[in-house]
Amino acid sequence: MLNDLGSKLRKSIDSLAFKSGVAAAACMTALCMTAGSPALAGSVTQPGETIGLAVGAPLPEGVYFVDTFDWGVREGQNGAPDTTLAVNIPVLAWATPAKVLGARLQLLAALPALAVGVQNSDYTSGIYNPFLAGQLAWDLGNGLGVSYLLGVYLPVGNKLGFDSTSINQRLGISYTADDWNLTANTIYGIHTRSESRTLNPDFLNIDVTATKTFGKWTVGPVGFASWDLNKPTSTYRKQDQIALGALAGYNFDKVILQGYLTRTVSETNYGGKDTRAWGRLIVPF
Repeated sequence: MLNDLGSKLRKSIDSLAFKSGVAAAACMTALCMTAGSPALAGSVTQPGETIGLAVGAPLPEGVYFVDTFDWGVREGQNGAPDTTLAVNIPVLAWATPAKVLGARLQLLAALPALAVGVQNSDYTSGIYNPFLAGQLAWDLGNGLGVSYLLGVYLPVGNKLGFDSTSINQRLGISYTADDWNLTANTIYGIHTRSESRTLNPDFLNIDVTATKTFGKWTVGPVGFASWDLNKPTSTYRKQDQIALGALAGYNFDKVILQGYLTRTVSETNYGGKDTRAWGRLIVPF
């Protein structure tokens, strides 16, 4: 039974596509901290965090634990120091037996943590914004799946998270026939407060996966892009970025491991290019 479940997970573990994000915001946090400012910026959802997940195909009924973790360095420009960020995102997902409009109802929760530091300076670590979400995932047949997620990031009072509530919507499309995972996950974030101690732009992220499974191995190219959609203050400098990379995964039957590496190829107002190593552990209960 675990073998069958592992095979299904390899194709359809999409609903965990919600894991709360951090990287852009935390990197900017560190840069701003060096300048004596507490302001944050960038996507609340970490760009690239749903890479490797077939965001569209419904999960088999059950409970899952998924832990996504990453570490990377954003290079400083014009003499600015490098910024290092580590993120851990533990997730619990329940693929319920309930159906709504023909879609499986899936419930998700995450409590991420991060550590951020500036070159030749101390690290700061703490809990990031908790995330709660519900998702509807449709199996349209012939390997095609579509999902819609509605979630919320809850505010936190520390200097590493956002102090305002953020609404998160996601539309995922996946093709998983013939051992392929061709997926695009579009993530739209809306902040609910016009004024706060942190800079909270609305944002749009797109995570893309194009992998193929050979036996127990999964490999293929991946990428992501993110854009700020508005300016929370008149002096705010809107950010955007594109990153490309590659993924490799292995199905151990009882657990699935994935790893991928991404590198910024284009960025605006992030302060430098980011190189990031990612890992993921998927365990069905």
